[in-house]
Amino acid sequence: MTLPPDLRDGLLQAIPSMRAFAISLTGNVDQADDLVQEAMVRGLAYIDQFQPGTNIQAWLFTILRNQFHTAYRKRRREVEDPDGGIAARLAVPPEQDGHLDVEDLKGALAQLPIDQREALLLVGAQGFSYEEAAAICGARIGTIKSRINRARTRLADLLGVENPEDIGADRVLKATIFNETCTR
Repeated sequence: MTLPPDLRDGLLQAIPSMRAFAISLTGNVDQADDLVQEAMVRGLAYIDQFQPGTNIQAWLFTILRNQFHTAYRKRRREVEDPDGGIAARLAVPPEQDGHLDVEDLKGALAQLPIDQREALLLVGAQGFSYEEAAAICGARIGTIKSRINRARTRLADLLGVENPEDIGADRVLKATIFNETCTR
């Protein structure tokens, strides 16, 4: 199968962002890599259904999100680790303050409902517009805005953050919690 160069480039450029989103959703690098691979395979299998002129990245993120939810429903019968106790025993303690902040953020994100977490990550961390996030999630823009607002409020409470200066220089974290500009 030969793809037009612009479509091929769009697919390749989406991979790092898809991987970051998948890691945020799954909390596991190996599962995230599998999820991205499955989404790319599915995207290539159904590339004829892609509408040229639309956002290839948003289309792929929708596939990835759907794959995640399908896998999540299948894993419901597996042993869960809601408090992170098992994962904490397997993790290597961070060596720098930045790693501690990331771990705190991951823990706080894990406490958010999945619909709030995915909306927040799409807009705050991945830089999608509210409209694009709404399309990816299959929800209305107002619903996405509401989810993001509730998620930001809850994250700030969980992390004990009252203003952007409390965070430091991490632009993605600031954008995620405080709606500051973050470019992909």
